[in-house]
Amino acid sequence: MATNKNAIIRYHVLDRCFRNPGRMYFFADLLEECNAALKDFDPISEGIARTQLFKDIKFMEDSQGYDVSLLRLRYGRKVYYRYEDLNFSINNQPLNETEAQQLKESLITLSRFSGMPQFEWVDEIMGRLEQNFNLTSQKKVMSFEENPDLEGRNHIGDIYNAIVNEKVLIVKYQPFKWDTSTDLEVHPYHLKQYNNRWFLIAWDAKNEYLANIALDRIEELTESSVEYIPNNDIDFEDYFYDVIGVSVPSNGKPEKVVLKIEKSLWPYIKTKPIHGSQIRIKDMESDQYKYIKLKLFVNYELKSLLLSHGDRIEVLEPKHLRDSLKRVINRQYKNYNHSAE
Repeated sequence: MATNKNAIIRYHVLDRCFRNPGRMYFFADLLEECNAALKDFDPISEGIARTQLFKDIKFMEDSQGYDVSLLRLRYGRKVYYRYEDLNFSINNQPLNETEAQQLKESLITLSRFSGMPQFEWVDEIMGRLEQNFNLTSQKKVMSFEENPDLEGRNHIGDIYNAIVNEKVLIVKYQPFKWDTSTDLEVHPYHLKQYNNRWFLIAWDAKNEYLANIALDRIEELTESSVEYIPNNDIDFEDYFYDVIGVSVPSNGKPEKVVLKIEKSLWPYIKTKPIHGSQIRIKDMESDQYKYIKLKLFVNYELKSLLLSHGDRIEVLEPKHLRDSLKRVINRQYKNYNHSAE
């Protein structure tokens, strides 16, 4: 039985009723108490039926549940329910196997953050669960896209704390195209992951612009005593909505992009849209091609994504994007149109 939030509420209501010596709780009373608690939690809840309550009681008595010792005592022709030991409570019990298994599954999901300063406790708790509940044989059935060897992961904790505590940072940073590093004094606002890399979005007060700093290019971080300038204007969910990736052009505005999609690629593009603004242009379709339009900023990440699909995507609009990709493709052609040395 899935131990969802509503089930947990019901188990605790039943626990309270079973250990109350001052009242006899018959089945109808238990059903009424459970439904009242569910109604308090969710006003539109319709409650549960009698069959679900039978299953709840059975689960609580099962060794896979809470393994409770429950008495069924007669009062006239009716039966009421009470713990054999009135000092017993599921709140005082260690995790049962079902709860431990569910927690283990949650921790496996969290383990993708292994190595980050805020998550050292994950490995410790997983070890305790494995020891106490013999869960070492559990197979890992989910994988996430991640790079545990990525440079810059060690800075995430310090940057996260600086954002939360509103601290200015001095970042020793070396851009890809530079031979030497430079010091940036920035007011950190947001951490974003894209394509297995982490980026810090921060305000550079000296140069008055919003900096996009790749963590794998950071050599050193130190805290500054400069007064922090808080972010009162930017909603980063909206900020990144009109882009693919993390590069938001400082000038310009979102543009209409029209793409011609080869039939063999269409199922992939249909189920995994290029961008949230993707709209199918049905009146342009043929047996061999589908057409879509997007509205977003044209940036490096968009160009890279389009090129990754090779000859199965063609840019029709805007012209400057089509011409830009054409130049890249021509250079590629020249690179491959000679014998390899």
